Amino acid sequence: MKKQLLSGLVAAAVLGTMALPVSAQNLAIVNGKAVPKERAEVLKKQLERSGRPVTPEMEGQIKEEVIAREILMQEAQKRGLEASADYKAQMELARQGILIQELRVDFQKKNPVTDAEIKAEYDKFVAANGGKEYKASHILVENEDEAKAIIASISKGAKFEDIAKKQSKDPGSGAKGGDLDWAAPANYVSEFTEAMVKLEKGKMTETPVKSQFGYHIIRLDDVRQAELPKLDDVKPQVAEQLQQQKLVKFQEGLRAKAKIQ
Repeated sequence: MKKQLLSGLVAAAVLGTMALPVSAQNLAIVNGKAVPKERAEVLKKQLERSGRPVTPEMEGQIKEEVIAREILMQEAQKRGLEASADYKAQMELARQGILIQELRVDFQKKNPVTDAEIKAEYDKFVAANGGKEYKASHILVENEDEAKAIIASISKGAKFEDIAKKQSKDPGSGAKGGDLDWAAPANYVSEFTEAMVKLEKGKMTETPVKSQFGYHIIRLDDVRQAELPKLDDVKPQVAEQLQQQKLVKFQEGLRAKAKIQ
């Protein structure tokens, strides 16, 4: 009797240890159905990919979210919603979306942006935006006679800023007394730039400057060397931009090779 009892206990203990790995793979058992831990891991990876660190508190929230989804899914299955055409169409779209995202991730892993590419892109940015920056103000009006009258009025002592607020057709700068803030010359249309860079600091154009927008009265308030960010400060943004460019070229290449009828 004792031998049978002992052997029974040993068998139970062995079966118990054999069952542990199976239960350890599950997050929970919902209505008798096992919920695998992989679902929580997938949600965790999605959060991490979006740049959100997963804290221990969030892991608990993820677990509850997975369980809640299982409960709702079981109810939907009871109601036979899996058989609907709408569900099947949405599942196909979801499947495509997941596969496409995995393709993008795979491409990025195999085609990383190099430090040399980042440096080259930064150098292009510096070349295009280096040099001088100009702090200018302007008054924009529709016709030349009005512009000439404003120049004459300012020459006699009228305040540039007051006229800009009242008469300028540029709502952005007009409200600020004509102030355009600091900018590279390339930011403006060619006629504006050409007149602005010829001015001495504190001086105003003596004749109206015509552009596609109307007639400008331009005053140069200050000049400085362009203040550009250092490479280390913008490296992540440059890398992200280059990665997106590579991805776009990859997609365009696939499209070009595809046989579409």
